[in-house]
Amino acid sequence: MAYPDDLLSPSEHVVIHKHPHWKMLLLPVFLLLVVVAACAFLASLVSGQSWGGIAQIAIVVIGVVLVMWLTLTPVIRWRTTHFIVTSDRVMAREGVLKRTGLDIPLSRINSVRFEHSLLDRVLGCGTLIIESASDEPLEFDDIPNVERVHSLLYREVNDNPDDDYRPGAVADGRA
Repeated sequence: MAYPDDLLSPSEHVVIHKHPHWKMLLLPVFLLLVVVAACAFLASLVSGQSWGGIAQIAIVVIGVVLVMWLTLTPVIRWRTTHFIVTSDRVMAREGVLKRTGLDIPLSRINSVRFEHSLLDRVLGCGTLIIESASDEPLEFDDIPNVERVHSLLYREVNDNPDDDYRPGAVADGRA
């Protein structure tokens, strides 16, 4: 899902648009399986009882509420969380009912670094840390391909057409 172009300035374009890494969906999917298995087990236990019909309805209702709370909510949160790098700024957006956003102009970014654990390296994600004019660095967790995003963001921050280093430019006469 591309970021809406009508929210960008006329000369601005999206360089990269990411959702958090899919690893944040592992626990909700596991919980979905546990809830479904537990509900099926409990429903089979009460099926032979005289009050089993009402108990099965209660189990299904509780199961649906748990699935919505433990699985559907994190999936929607994942889907509505965006990390966007444009030609002018870095943006982070999240939320459905309560929408929050953060914009950092590229000109205010002092440094960009990333961290990832062994598991993050295996899964191909990590934490992007942006130091700007604010007091403390901003951390964006679970960024997919964090090294590539780091490199792209670094190039965007330091992209100045007046001082671009182009190794073949002098030999080609483009200097």
